[in-house]
Amino acid sequence: MELRIKRVYDDPAPGDGFRVLVDRLWPRGLSKERAHLDLWAKDVAPSTELRTAFHHDGMSWEDFEAAYRAELAGPTKEALDALRTALEPHATVTLLHSVHDATQNHAVLLKAALQA
Repeated sequence: MELRIKRVYDDPAPGDGFRVLVDRLWPRGLSKERAHLDLWAKDVAPSTELRTAFHHDGMSWEDFEAAYRAELAGPTKEALDALRTALEPHATVTLLHSVHDATQNHAVLLKAALQA
């Protein structure tokens, strides 16, 4: 399976394959029709507390990365396993997120966890 990452606000493309929103909150100003989602996997997104610490309280990327990996290995592991199973039949999957930073966001870490 090929895993891709894309901002949910970017236009859908035929090559996106199976489109999965991996944010806990619905993206502001985006209609469900425009999102063209196949699945909303909000249970694999960072916890509200972790998201708030990173985006609003100044948590470092390194600390966020360690904490999110711990969530994926702990309380979120069941949701991660369920997502992995749901993605198996698809040749191409695009993980969609609403974060502005293309390199330091939870979708990058989630992709790595799914590929592990």
